[in-house]
Amino acid sequence: MNAGTGDGGELFVDGIGRGRTERVKTGRGAEAGGGSAMFSHAPGSGSPSAPASSAPASAGPGAVGAKAASVPRARPTPRPRPGGVPAGSPSAGRWAKIAQRIVPDDLQPDVLRLELTELGDAFRAYQQRPEPDLAVLAELHDRKARAFAAWAAVTDDASLREEADRAAAAARTTREMNANRLGVPVDGSGPVVERLLTRGQAVHARSVLEHVRVGSPLPEAGARLAVLMLTLRAARAGIGNVTGQDLSGWLQGDAERVLQELVDVGWLRLPEDVSADDALTSRPEEPTQVTVPSLLPAEPRPFSFGKVTRARLSGWAQRVVGDRKLRKKKAGAATRLLAVYTAAHSHPAGRLGDAGEDGDGLPLDTVASFCALRPEEVAEHAGLLVTADWLTEADTAGGRLRGRLAERVLPLSGLL
Repeated sequence: MNAGTGDGGELFVDGIGRGRTERVKTGRGAEAGGGSAMFSHAPGSGSPSAPASSAPASAGPGAVGAKAASVPRARPTPRPRPGGVPAGSPSAGRWAKIAQRIVPDDLQPDVLRLELTELGDAFRAYQQRPEPDLAVLAELHDRKARAFAAWAAVTDDASLREEADRAAAAARTTREMNANRLGVPVDGSGPVVERLLTRGQAVHARSVLEHVRVGSPLPEAGARLAVLMLTLRAARAGIGNVTGQDLSGWLQGDAERVLQELVDVGWLRLPEDVSADDALTSRPEEPTQVTVPSLLPAEPRPFSFGKVTRARLSGWAQRVVGDRKLRKKKAGAATRLLAVYTAAHSHPAGRLGDAGEDGDGLPLDTVASFCALRPEEVAEHAGLLVTADWLTEADTAGGRLRGRLAERVLPLSGLL
């Protein structure tokens, strides 16, 4: 005896020698007939999951049993969700969302629905980025403002218009933050300069310069320059690596003497089996590890920046001290210290000044103190920077150093 469905979807049972029988109901409460319906999934058919259907032994062949096995209904075809995810798939229930709003799957036009769906995914992907990118975030806010404005026009929903206005304001604010961070004009006017430091990193650079100015253990310019560069190498953990090429580039012929003097006064420690002369011969593949005791973690921390900023500051100072034109002019330690100080204390357009002032110059006494010079000697070294195309002009009248960085030096500006 076999069971199947008729052309109209009704259940039929094939009896023995009778052809198709009358209709029978499925499930509980099936019509009684004197036999039991046997389906291909019944016990003994090889399908362990089907329910058992039993009948009395006296039941005649072909009779319909009191309890027929139930047949499951066909499942409807899953309807696709936004983004092509079927409702029956493992990710069903994940409606397209943006800004805590569900995007209706029947929203028209389709291009708007897809844009809102993709934009929600883009914002969530941005939140997973290891590092922020304000330019990318500003563009996302722009897209959101346009999409929500279109959504509001379709649905006449005032709250969507408000959301669009907030997104447009967020885009402007984010773009201004990015411009301030990079030191570029917000409106795009003027030359776009790729800065080596962000504004925040430049603030940290000035804190290091002030730390060196007031805390250098030796008064001469060569020692101050070495203290500056070694401080940047060891700023995070009190330990840093240097090579002979580093030391010779910073201090030229005085490198061994200055290094030994810093060791003698206790500001610097070298490994037990390494002398100052050995440090001058160390190569990049085997640098000398130096220790600055005052910067060890056990001591009060003078700086709060992380390892990425430390590396960026060290690279910035190296770019200044190793500038090709300064080397060509054989600039001494005091002149290169002045180059570092002017770069750190300049506005995006290159004017020298203090924080909060608009190109009014730098106090001559402070500049001289950092560079290990007398105030009256600053003008001479500023003139050397002009000839090296580091400054376009320099003036020390009225007890202040005024000037402007040359265009080639603008990437090193401290972005006041």
